[in-house]
Formats: sequence, structure tokens, C-alpha cells
Amino acid sequence: MSSVNHASQNSLAARLRARIRRDGPISFHDWMQAALYDERDGYYCRPELIRQGRAGDYRTAPETSPLFAATFAQYFVKSYFDLGKPRQLIIVEAGAGSGQFARGILTALHSSAPEVFAATRYLIDEVSLDARAKALANLSEFGDQVEFCRLDEIGAPLETAIIFSNELIDAFPVYRLIGRNQTLKQLGVDLNEEGDFVWVEGDLNHEITEACARLRISLAEGQIYELNLAAADFVSHAAGLLDRGLLITVDYGASRDELLNAPNRFTGTLRAFRRHQFADDALANPGGQDLTTTVDWTAMQETGARCGFENLRLERLDKFLLNEGLFEALSSLAGQMSHPADVINLQTGAREMIRPDGLAASFQVLIQRKG
Repeated sequence: MSSVNHASQNSLAARLRARIRRDGPISFHDWMQAALYDERDGYYCRPELIRQGRAGDYRTAPETSPLFAATFAQYFVKSYFDLGKPRQLIIVEAGAGSGQFARGILTALHSSAPEVFAATRYLIDEVSLDARAKALANLSEFGDQVEFCRLDEIGAPLETAIIFSNELIDAFPVYRLIGRNQTLKQLGVDLNEEGDFVWVEGDLNHEITEACARLRISLAEGQIYELNLAAADFVSHAAGLLDRGLLITVDYGASRDELLNAPNRFTGTLRAFRRHQFADDALANPGGQDLTTTVDWTAMQETGARCGFENLRLERLDKFLLNEGLFEALSSLAGQMSHPADVINLQTGAREMIRPDGLAASFQVLIQRKG
């Protein structure tokens, strides 16, 4: 067997095909879990894959403008004092990627809020070993205050902490539900005669049935809804980690009412991205394209309320950044720059953060407080 054929036989797609042929159709949740997070070939774990920026598949706010982190740093400072000036403030970033946001936060705190910087310990939870290596390099100057660990590795509750994520929840594996004959089915993945991945319908398991009853999910014939149970687990786990503090979630989402009733949501919100374009087939090329779904903010808030969180605010990201001092951050950062071209780039990024049709306008910020 040639090396090319050997690689093909061991690709993620080949392994998924072998699994389906052996065990039968798999839930889309399990298929998406493998496509994104398989340790060897998952989209977020492949070391050679360029995911962000112009050469990648999508842009994120931290890499679009340093003003994203600089403005959140100002909010973190305000939160530090609102939380009673704790001896230690732990910032936990889940899904930190290459550490751009963390670097922006720590740089801003170091220069403008030394008291808060001195009290800050920054924990990074990142599944990709490649991204962790890049974050380690990006944050080398803050080595004494940065630690890498998974959320489920944190033992004792954190006395005072901020748990932050940006574009994490939308990439959690979901169950896809479809209305059939006045009941609910779940969409799974099977193979056709040519060996292509295709959708197939199956029965709900007990966990999904209970969740649908709790959320009062009712679908019309052929209507699709994505059930993100991992999002609820994330909120619940965060509540268990916090004695006192904030859970801050930045993502793109909608209310459950909109997800269930808006005509443009009838076939669900699953999207596949490749080179900044929507891909036609979400099941094609597992591990080679990004997969996301729109966050159900109602579910996030309901779960938070059950777990002891107070829902402080839910607003569009551009509005949040303006309200929390983006222009002040722009003035501060511009004043530290010696080259006019850098200032122009900073101003361009600011416009992207506040334009009605800019990147930030498509995202929201949910802030939940405990204690």
C-alpha cells in the first residue's frame, strides 16, 4: 500500500465510514464531535490547518482588533471592584485558541490597572495542543500568571473568578431534531451506496426526550431545531466552579422563540464554513471545515437561573463595546503607538467593531453573575 493510500485509509472520513458500517448510523452529535474534536484529525485539533484570519475559514473579534480585548479589560477592572477587590481574581478563558485575547487582557491590565494585574491569575482551557503551544509562546512574558488546565481539572471552587468564552458555545456538538408526523425524530448520519455521508432519521433517546419536554420543543412537519445540551452542561459546570463571580459568554445566538418561529430558521441553523464561505454540505469533508450552530440564549439563561446565576445583561456585542469604553480604549492604545500606519489600522478595527453591519453586530454578550 502506498503512503497516500495509507493516509487515506486512516483519515477521519475513512474512520467514520468504518464506524458506521460496523455499528450503523450515528447521531449527528457524535458525528460533529468527531468532525471538530477528534484528537488527530478534528477540525480544531489539526496542527497544520489554518483556521483564523484571511488565509483561514473565519475571523474572530480578538484577531480583528486589539480593541476587543482592551475594552473587555476595562470591564474586568470594573468587575474586580464590583466583586469587592478580592485578594486574587482568577480569569478562566475557555476555548482560548492561540491566546490573543489573553495577551490583550494581560497587556491592558499591566499598563492601565497594575493593582488588578497584580491580583490576576489567568487560566486557559484549550483542547487543541497546537493552539496551546501558540498560546504558550504568545503569553511567555506573563508566564508567572498564566496556567493551562481544563475546566474539569479544576478541583476546588474558585473563590472569585470570571469565566470567559468567545465563539465557543456555537461549536459545541448538537443534536438535530426534526418534526415528523406530529412527533420528534433526531437526524443522524449514515452512508449511501456510494459511501457518501447522508442524513437519516431515528428515535430520540431518554436524555433528549427529557430535554425537549423541559424546553417545550414542538416542531412542525419537516422543521429542524438544534439541541445544544453541552451548552447547558457548560453553564452548570461553570456555576459549580464559582463561589462568586461572572460567566461571560460572547457568541452569536437568538432567543428560543426566534429559533422556533422565525421563517429563516425553519431548517435549523447548522452552518459549515470553508475559506470564509458557506459550504454546501455540512457532512462533507469531516475535519476539513468549521461547523457551527446558533446559540439558544433562552436555554443559557434558564440553565443559569436554575444553577444560581443572576442574568445581568444580554446585548449586542457592538453595543456592549461602545457602552464599556471602546473609544477610551482606542485613545489609550493609539497614544502608545509610534507609527501612523498602526493608528490607522487600529481605527479601521474600531470601525469594524461598531459598524451596524460589522463583525461585532452579529454577536451578543451574555453576562451572568453568581454570589
